[in-house]
Amino acid sequence: MKIIVSIKQVPDTSGKVAVNPDGTLNRASMQTITNPDDMNALEAALKIKDATGCKVIVVTMGPAPAAGMLREALAMGADEAILVSAREFGGSDTYATSQILAAAINKVGVEADDIVLCGRQAIDGDTAQVGPQIAEKLHLPQVTYAADIQKDGNTITVKRMLEDGYMTIKVQTPCLITCIKELNEPRYMSIGGIYETYSKPLATYDYEKLKDHPLIDATTIGLKGSPTNIFRSFTPPQKGVGMMLEGAGKETCEKLAGILADKHII
Repeated sequence: MKIIVSIKQVPDTSGKVAVNPDGTLNRASMQTITNPDDMNALEAALKIKDATGCKVIVVTMGPAPAAGMLREALAMGADEAILVSAREFGGSDTYATSQILAAAINKVGVEADDIVLCGRQAIDGDTAQVGPQIAEKLHLPQVTYAADIQKDGNTITVKRMLEDGYMTIKVQTPCLITCIKELNEPRYMSIGGIYETYSKPLATYDYEKLKDHPLIDATTIGLKGSPTNIFRSFTPPQKGVGMMLEGAGKETCEKLAGILADKHII
């Protein structure tokens, strides 16, 4: 049994978000992190590994520096890593990205008792589309928004978090599950894990490696294969400085009511 975890390197949006003149993100000038929801997916895989001894493989699509993120995943406890990287893949939207990642995962092989885990969504796009699209292209049953995962043989019981409650679903492997932050608390890299990381396999899948796969075609990857594109990205204007009111309760309330009335809010 193995678990394949799809992770993504994203800009650290807790700092300053830089935007190019054409409206696209200036990723080169921004710090990067592993997408938070993907960290929860990785932790879920490592917990199953702790219990069963299965193999955990992490996969990402991105430029060469994303290999550093994969090394961190190996230091946390993953067994193998795959970097999917090529100029031909640049500019891919969610549809084209899922095509490429599905081809890479299919190249690894998804067997009867395997699981594919993804984060719910990436903080740089917030579309929550790539995981479900990978499942569709690999013809796998999928369960999204997992807040709890329990494995019993080839049966996975998933507790989904919805807006108004929870839903419990049982699914047979192989399957794909997308994970949310409520699922767990990701572990830290260990000293032993850091020491061992460079002895673990980290492969690169480029265009030549994947070009013969049925999902890979000039019309389905990169900018040419992307039916959507970003029209404009911008930093929203900062809000003005707030007003602090001091005084006794009734007096402050009357003053606040007067200000709101002057602004025709009430």
